[in-house]
Formats: sequence, C-alpha cells, structure tokens
Amino acid sequence: MVYQVINTILEHNDADVSAAEAHGMATGILCVNGQAESAPWLKELFKDDTDLSDEDRAALMKLFEQTRTLLASEAFEFDLFLPDDDAFLYERVQALSRWCQGFLFGIGSVYTAKGWPNDVSEILKDITEFTKLDEEAEGEEDENAYMEVTEYLRSAVLLLRDELNINTDGTVH
Repeated sequence: MVYQVINTILEHNDADVSAAEAHGMATGILCVNGQAESAPWLKELFKDDTDLSDEDRAALMKLFEQTRTLLASEAFEFDLFLPDDDAFLYERVQALSRWCQGFLFGIGSVYTAKGWPNDVSEILKDITEFTKLDEEAEGEEDENAYMEVTEYLRSAVLLLRDELNINTDGTVH
C-alpha cells in the first residue's frame, strides 16, 4: 500500500484523520483483538456515514487486513504506515505523532480490562510522549532520532500485541 493513496482517499472523503492516524487506530485495535472486524474502524474514520466508493472501501479494508497479517507474522514484518523517506522530515515526524495518537485511541477503544498488565503502562507512556514530538525536526541528528523512535515503536507494538491480545474466549493473555 502506498501512504499517499490512502491519505488521498481519507482527504477526499472528509475523514478527520490522516493515513498514519488511521493505521495507528487499526494497529491499536488489532493489538488488543486480532479478530476485530474493520467495520467499526471504518465507522470511526468517517463519522458522517460517508458513502465510500467500492474502490476506496476496498483499499481501506486491504490496509486493515494487511495490518492484521503483518501483526500476526512471526517474521517481524510489521511496520508503521508513514510517508516514504523522500518526504520532508517534518512531515514524517508529524505523521509519526499522529500515528501514535491513532494507536492510543485504537487500544483505548477496545481494551476493557482494568489496569494495564506488565510493562504495558511504561510503553503507553512512551507512546503518549511521542504524540508531542517537535515537528520542526531537521538535520541528521533529528533524522537519526526519528529512525530510533520508529524502530522502538515497531518492537513496542509487537510486545503490546502479545500482552494485550484478547483470546477467542474473551480473556486477555
């Protein structure tokens, strides 16, 4: 999937979120419930009951299903859905911040147990801090920091998936 294609679909259909934030939401939902359906996610993206074209709906559902597949993969293939490296750093940092916002929303919309297990609380605090990243980033040092944050998030998401995922009987493992 190409980031700009999904972002354009969301913009043209008056979604209140970017492609990064939408992917973050999907990832958060699927970290808690790997069997979640895409319909509630789509409804959250388009609060005005937007009538999506079949092509746009299919592209968004493909993103959701690819996210599910990559999260479940044992090959560590999951990656954040962000603008390509040829985008300006400030655009990538802004998208990363929005991805984190969407991720936190996605987890919070599905996770119903009281309290956070194990190291989850610390990771969620880190992700909350990433929503406040300085979007005025530029230069090699900021580029390196951006790469470190994205790598941390990739690993953190998979750890959270293992900690929060609801078993088919409804219990959290």
